[in-house]
Amino acid sequence: MATRIKEKYLAEAIPALEEKFGYKNAMQVPKLAKIVINMGLGDCKDNAKAMEMAVNELTAIAGQKPLVTKAKKSIANFKVREGMNVGAKVTLRGARMEEFMDKLVSVALPRVRDFRGVSAKAFDGRGNYSLGIREQLLFPEIEYDKVEKIRGMEIVFVTTAKTDEECKELLRLLGMPFEA
Repeated sequence: MATRIKEKYLAEAIPALEEKFGYKNAMQVPKLAKIVINMGLGDCKDNAKAMEMAVNELTAIAGQKPLVTKAKKSIANFKVREGMNVGAKVTLRGARMEEFMDKLVSVALPRVRDFRGVSAKAFDGRGNYSLGIREQLLFPEIEYDKVEKIRGMEIVFVTTAKTDEECKELLRLLGMPFEA
């Protein structure tokens, strides 16, 4: 069964991208390769219970267990030792990625207060887009009463597009609300 994002990509995005950029081959049309969600948890380095809560929240949001990231270097000013748990990240591909993208653009982003669209300047020059979210409460899986601390997260959309313009057009066609 194809997800709504997959159907939208096949029915609307591919023809529109082929027309706009004049691809000669169907394999040249950019597509979403993966979505990486990263949550910095430096404040939880001493508190194992808070780290577990944050990992459980990220698991609920992504539908997949995240990888707990460890510090590569010791940094005395931040009281961080090499090997300490300092974050969590999850890489979504395939159907889970499409479901997350659908949930993000149709449920989570519209719940942002005074939302005018996401920034059109967060491209990296190689056809990838980064989006920062200030609170995990935007997602319907998170129960407001059980949240101990409001945490933000970075969401990176990795595409096969060669340029930022192609990436922006692809994400726009998939429903990403860019600001005017």
